[in-house]
Amino acid sequence: MLSIPKYEFWFVSGSQHLYGEETLKEVAENSKKIVAGLNEKGNLPYKIVFKEVLTTADEITKFMKEANYNDNVAGVITWMHTFSPAKNWIRGTQLLQKPLLHFATQYLDYIPYDTMDFDYMNLNQSAHGDREYGYINARLQKHNKVIYGHWQDSEVQRQIADWEDVAVAYDESFKTKICRFGDNMRSVAVTEGDKIQAQIQLGWTVDYYGIGDLVAEMNKVKESEIDDQYVDLESKYIMVQGNQSKEEFQATVRYQLKQYIAMKKFLERGGYTAFTSNFEDLHGMEQLQGLSAQLLMRDGYGFAGEGDWKTAGLLRIFKIMTHNTKTAFMEDYTLDLRPGHEAILGSHMLEVDPSIASEKPRVEVHPLDIGGKADPARLVFSGDEGDAIDVTLADFRDNFKLVTYPVDAHKAEKDTPNLPVAKQMWTPKPGLKNGATKWIEAGGGHHTVMSFAATEEQVRDLATLYGVELCDIN
Repeated sequence: MLSIPKYEFWFVSGSQHLYGEETLKEVAENSKKIVAGLNEKGNLPYKIVFKEVLTTADEITKFMKEANYNDNVAGVITWMHTFSPAKNWIRGTQLLQKPLLHFATQYLDYIPYDTMDFDYMNLNQSAHGDREYGYINARLQKHNKVIYGHWQDSEVQRQIADWEDVAVAYDESFKTKICRFGDNMRSVAVTEGDKIQAQIQLGWTVDYYGIGDLVAEMNKVKESEIDDQYVDLESKYIMVQGNQSKEEFQATVRYQLKQYIAMKKFLERGGYTAFTSNFEDLHGMEQLQGLSAQLLMRDGYGFAGEGDWKTAGLLRIFKIMTHNTKTAFMEDYTLDLRPGHEAILGSHMLEVDPSIASEKPRVEVHPLDIGGKADPARLVFSGDEGDAIDVTLADFRDNFKLVTYPVDAHKAEKDTPNLPVAKQMWTPKPGLKNGATKWIEAGGGHHTVMSFAATEEQVRDLATLYGVELCDIN
């Protein structure tokens, strides 16, 4: 499984010296208690570290510089406990290059009417301190997140947790390297894109390798390595020999395992965390990557077919964001347009991530009418049921665009004995006709990322951090 560094988030409180040292001490104590409470609750995927109370422009600027250059810091969380003059935050905020969460909260969740005095009012001014601070972020057009509510509220903690996952995915985005085994499918538009702009705006490095480079790596794989992977495969999935002889079935599966081992070594050596394949570029290969690609997605790698590096990169980002949970490469394939049955059947020839399976996947070997190579092994299963989202990344030259809608995922009404692939049914929640029409009008492609674990709010936050256009069809 691909690992993620042990990130943390730095928490600072804003104040000033107008109210005296005792007030500043209380600000610090309350801040420490809030951070400790958030961490101890266990709802956050990454630790929050209280750093200090900031009162001057120099302190703020120094802190933001330190956050930028500490590789363990995924983002900054700010809280205006008292009134912090926002001019002090201008230079530091301009310099900050990491995700920023403005946490608009208050130490107590109630007003102590019987005991409240001006000392209390001076200490607990976040009601208007947050607006002063929020104004300067809006004026600077800072791509920050605002979460409003009491720090002990479970919904607020969920929002912080979700934002942490987006912030880490954004930071990891600038380390993302995508390996293209072969070029794009010929004559297809949506798989094209500006790789330089992607590196500038999304942080992704996109590199090409000829399929011969992968074939050379496959030739180095030892039979003993394949033996080990075959045993592991048998322990995790159902092996379905079908009409093949035992020898033919094993040989076909072993070839996919050879691909898997070779691609994983190739990707690890180059620091790549996402990759593409193309059925039109298979010179020297016996089979198109099927089972091999599915196993790498299971391990956390991003992937897309036909050389679609944008979707491969997007899948990797969503896998980071969802901790590699129930998130898959998908493609709109065929439709049920009958009233009361409206649905999309999604698949992709072979390569659908088993993380969305509703049953134990089966390893099967069947013909493939595309690519002109030998029958490939693949994992066959039906997708899951429940609330999910579908999202794609399109390149419009002047900007990238994320197109998304929420979906109601479900299983097919009947078995498909003549379609031996992994498949997922879903219906856009805005309705199939309305949702699909808006998707097409927005220029959304047919390759997507489907996730049962990510939320629409996280897609919005990611679009904000990237500075890309968002078309949220809901």
